[in-house]
Amino acid sequence: MVLYYSASGNTEYIAKLIAKALDDECLDLQPRIKNKDYTKVYSEKPFVICAPVYVCEMPRFVSDYIKRLPFRGSRKVCYVFTSGGYAGMAGLLAETMTRRKNMISMGYAELTMPSNHIVSNAYPETSPEECRRRIAEATVGAGKIASAIKHGRRLKARHVMLWERLVIPPSNSFWVKFMMPSKDFYATEKCIGCGKCSRVCPVNNITMSDKRPVWNAPCAHCMACISNCPLEAIEYADITQHKEKYHIRKYI
Repeated sequence: MVLYYSASGNTEYIAKLIAKALDDECLDLQPRIKNKDYTKVYSEKPFVICAPVYVCEMPRFVSDYIKRLPFRGSRKVCYVFTSGGYAGMAGLLAETMTRRKNMISMGYAELTMPSNHIVSNAYPETSPEECRRRIAEATVGAGKIASAIKHGRRLKARHVMLWERLVIPPSNSFWVKFMMPSKDFYATEKCIGCGKCSRVCPVNNITMSDKRPVWNAPCAHCMACISNCPLEAIEYADITQHKEKYHIRKYI
């Protein structure tokens, strides 16, 4: 069984490619996470967990969910991460979680996809040409990953350096606590009050008031609201006004 969380379609695209190649089920975790649904999952085949990378690790709302989710059937699990180019300690942290769940890790793989983190000027935008190139390369990479899984081979990613192990965990905790405010999100006059932003928010951060979205706390900065707004009516301060509201559907 392939399980995934995806905010802007990148991870969903990869998960479905892998599931098709493996002739396996594909399960979207977003509604389960949102509704705190911990119904057990069962698979005779190894579990494949596909997730994006936020601040050098799997999104904490995803890892917190997986920690509590009962897995039945196969004890084998592997991970496939999508990122804008750097997956940090996502794999090592996932393998630690796997051992604590008394499951068998079959490794992890990393794929570079277009970045959707447009609420900070610290990260350069991905040009349309680069988006297409990354998606094409990741498509090939997903096929190779599926082949390895199918033949029972352990997935291998890059070596994580000692300095990463020392620096990333405390830095992540600081970033998640202080650097992901939601107060600067707002809906422009283009908003029609459809409520899709509220429905796609995995942490139930967005409520609707008089047919207008209101951002509360905590916020995961997953970009699901911005990426999925049908009228591109959501902005973040003055940072996103002239940036592409990335979603993979624009490229596939």
